[in-house]
Amino acid sequence: MTDREFIACRIAVLTVSDTRSVTDDRSGDTLVARLEAAGHVLAARTIVRDDRAGIAAHLRAWVADADIDVILSTGGTGLTGRDVTVEAHRDVYEKEIDAFGTVFTHVSMRKIGTSAVQSRACGGVAGGTYLFALPGSPGACKDAWDEILVHQLDYRHKPCNFVEIMPRLDEHLRRK
Repeated sequence: MTDREFIACRIAVLTVSDTRSVTDDRSGDTLVARLEAAGHVLAARTIVRDDRAGIAAHLRAWVADADIDVILSTGGTGLTGRDVTVEAHRDVYEKEIDAFGTVFTHVSMRKIGTSAVQSRACGGVAGGTYLFALPGSPGACKDAWDEILVHQLDYRHKPCNFVEIMPRLDEHLRRK
């Protein structure tokens, strides 16, 4: 690492599912365990149904919350008719982090081979908040966190990371 001090992010976890509850949300549990083990703070957590407008509304509410820096959603990134999380995320993004999906696919290929093409994981920025849509399996959440997010959400990671540019994400909204 570096001589920089760790900066904890306030991270919200949103599980998208018509069938999960808090008691059996293994993917949400996986993300919470990992973000807390890394030293970050769980800012909020909830489960919403597979409904594009409802997901987008929840994302917008969390983006507007000054106590949330990052939103991780899990579920609804596949190809079926009920999988609308990616569309909801894109309804909210100001800018998409195109390489996130590409890197996630690369990581997934090492684990599940060509089945990785069935995921539409994505990332973006809105209102100074990072948003990432991850698949609904605990394994995919582990891969996204362990291989990408744990590093990019760590201010000490070099040569660059998401945390160091966080103060500038909404600079276009500020008066000049």
